[in-house]
Amino acid sequence: MTGWLEASFTTQRPHAMAALTRYFRDIEIAEEVFAEACVKALVDWPENGTPRDPLAWLLTTARNAGLDRLRKAQRQKRLLAHHAADLEAVDQPAPDPDELRDDVLRLLFICCHPALERQDQIAMALKIVGGLTVGEIAQAFLIKPKTMEQRITRAKKRIADNPVAFETPSPQERGRRLGDVSLMIYLMFNEGWSTSGGNIQIRVTLCEEAIRLARLLVTLFPGMGEQVALLSLLLFQHARRDARTDAGGKLVALEDQDRRQWDLSNIAEGSALLQKASRLNHLGPYRIQAAIAAEHARAASSDATDWLAIEAHYAALYAIQPTPVVRLNHIAAQARTKGAGFALAEMAPLADELDRYRWYHTMRASLLEQINDHKAAKAALERALELNPTEPEGAVIREKIALCEKNLRPV
Repeated sequence: MTGWLEASFTTQRPHAMAALTRYFRDIEIAEEVFAEACVKALVDWPENGTPRDPLAWLLTTARNAGLDRLRKAQRQKRLLAHHAADLEAVDQPAPDPDELRDDVLRLLFICCHPALERQDQIAMALKIVGGLTVGEIAQAFLIKPKTMEQRITRAKKRIADNPVAFETPSPQERGRRLGDVSLMIYLMFNEGWSTSGGNIQIRVTLCEEAIRLARLLVTLFPGMGEQVALLSLLLFQHARRDARTDAGGKLVALEDQDRRQWDLSNIAEGSALLQKASRLNHLGPYRIQAAIAAEHARAASSDATDWLAIEAHYAALYAIQPTPVVRLNHIAAQARTKGAGFALAEMAPLADELDRYRWYHTMRASLLEQINDHKAAKAALERALELNPTEPEGAVIREKIALCEKNLRPV
C-alpha cells in the first residue's frame, strides 16, 4: 500500500467505522465492508484519482457492499426493508459533519461498554477505532494473538447482545459519555506508559494510539477544555519517553533524566494546548495534571522545578479528586518543600488504603533513606517487591534494597 493511501484510510477510519456501525448496528459487518471499500480504493484511486470527498466515497462503497451482502445472504430482512430507499438510490449525500461527530462519539462509547473489562475496552478501541491488527494489539498487551482474538470476539458478542449500545446518545448523556471516553483514553495511555506487569516498562503503541484518540476528541469537540487539556497532558508525558530508560533498558527517575532527550515538539504543542484549555475557562483534573506536567517540562533541572507551584496544583487536584493516590502525589510535592519528616508523617494515615499500591512503599522508602532509617526503608522496598512490579521496576527496587543492606553493615 502506498503511503498516501494508508494515511487516507487511517484518517477516514474512525468516521467511516462510526457511521457504518450506526447504519448496520453490527461491528463485524462495519469492519468487513470498510475493509472491502479500502481494497476497492486501492484499485480505483491510483487509476482515477482521489475522489473530492474520500470519506463519502468510502462510505458509499462500503454501504453498498454491506447491503449487497445482506441481500445475498437473505438475512436481517427488517434492516433491508428499512433501507429499501437507499438500495434504489444512485448517489448518496455527503456525510453530515454533526452526524459524524455523534457517530464517532457513539463508537467510542460502544468501546467503553460497562459490560467489558477495562483492558477489553482499550483493545476494542485499538481494533475498531484505531484499526490495529489483532497481532499488533496482542503485542502491545504482551499476550498471544489467538488469546487477544478470543477476547475481542467475546467483547463484540457482549456488545451485540446489548442493542442499547448502538443508540444515539441524548444531549443529556453526551457530557457523561465524553467523560467516559476521555477516561478510557487516559487509562489507555497510563497502561502504555507504566505497564501492569511483565518485562517491558513502556508500550509505545498504546501511548501513541491514546494520543491519536485524544487528538480525535479535540477535533470533534474543539471547544471542550478538558479534552484539550487531556491531549496536552499526554503530550507532556510522552515527551519524556526516550529519557525514561537508559541504553540498557534500566529505568531512570525523573530527577535523573537527561532533559536534552525530551521531545521539544511535544512540549511546545502541549504548552499551546494548555494555554488554549486555560482560555476556555474550565478547570478540571486533566487541566490541573497538564499544568503539573508543564512545570516539570519547563524546568531546566529537578532542582530548578517550581515545587511550590506543583504543591499548589496537587492541592487543587485533591479538592476535585480527593483520592488516596492524589493525596500521595500531593505529599510527594510537599516532601520537596517541607522535608522528608513532614511527608512521612502525612503519609501515615494512608498506610492501610495504599498498602497494595507499590508506589506508596517506594516513596516511603525514599523518604526513610533521607532520614537515614535504612532498616525501615529496606522493609518498605521489600513490600513493594511483593506487589508485582514490572521487571524494570523490580530491578530498580532490588538495587535499592542492596544499597540499604550496604548502609546497614557496620563500618
